[in-house]
Amino acid sequence: MMTYTFPPPARPVVPVEGSSDVFPVRRILCVGRNYAAHAREMGDDARDPPFFFAKPADAVAPLPTTVPYPSATSDLHHEIELVAALKAGGENLTPEQAIDLVFGYAVGVDLTRRDLQAAAKAKSHPWEAAKAFDASAPISAIRPISGPPPQGAIFLSVNGVERQRGQIADMIWNVAEVIAQASQLWRLEAGDLIFTGTPEGVGAIVRGDRVEGEVEGVGKLSFTVV
Repeated sequence: MMTYTFPPPARPVVPVEGSSDVFPVRRILCVGRNYAAHAREMGDDARDPPFFFAKPADAVAPLPTTVPYPSATSDLHHEIELVAALKAGGENLTPEQAIDLVFGYAVGVDLTRRDLQAAAKAKSHPWEAAKAFDASAPISAIRPISGPPPQGAIFLSVNGVERQRGQIADMIWNVAEVIAQASQLWRLEAGDLIFTGTPEGVGAIVRGDRVEGEVEGVGKLSFTVV
């Protein structure tokens, strides 16, 4: 009989809006530079195929009131994003097939150690230390939504001052295309979360800052950096 050498950790979960149910997180995939203006502010201006990076499942910080300022950085940045939560999986999907995998959507913030990311880029090193740290994916409750994805405004403020604003409809690659592209690289499964990119205006946050974000038709998220 097989036994664990120590008790396995609990699976990370995200609350489901309007329900006592929770969404078990399997994996977190994130899309880089999926809004044209943000791509330009990060030094790129082309409609290249979407590229992905990952965060561990336990990076989620569901419905946080506070988020810790991470170690080893002096340049922590916010990136507000629409998050797609998958109820089923598949591989090599068309966009039409891909959109049928979505259980619902949430508001997420991709926190980034920008100084570590810049140093990694300069040496062509991987980004894990810059993106995949503890509590680096604050997220709202998931709102179950079937049919077409939201297309409204997405915005974020820090201490009441707006920093980011865009329209989901302005994505370079829409939600269905993003999921379909991801399915060419991995077999997607129920429990996967896909952060779909951020609009322009990313910037630094420090301890004591109050971060508030919203995606119209999906929900709101707010936390204080401590």
